[in-house]
Amino acid sequence: MLAGVCIGTNDMQAAGAFYDEVLATIGMKCVMFDQNERGYAGPDGQVTLFVVVPFNEEAATFGNGTQVMFHAPDRDAVRAFHEAALRCGGVDEGAPGPRHYHPDYFGAYARDPDGNKINVSVRLDQQPES
Repeated sequence: MLAGVCIGTNDMQAAGAFYDEVLATIGMKCVMFDQNERGYAGPDGQVTLFVVVPFNEEAATFGNGTQVMFHAPDRDAVRAFHEAALRCGGVDEGAPGPRHYHPDYFGAYARDPDGNKINVSVRLDQQPES
């Protein structure tokens, strides 16, 4: 069972501003923080995403082929997440919409200011049309 995911950052202030606004679009918020770490939880209070300054004090880097994926409650939240990511300094990696690789998928992709790839999606077969 997955307990959580860590994303490295080289600028905690910028990463905090980015993730505070982006994750709010899907009901997550920062529930713990200090100068080297921020922890984000959903409505259940379980911290599942950590944004951290690397413990070894070397530069944070992103992984090629690595992405952190989030569930959205509906299409509007997917759109809001993507819009917030771009507004807050992220880079577009794929606009909101369906994808050919899954018939019930509606999602979007972006990179955070440190280059970490993030994804948000909702299953169309489980949501009303919006």
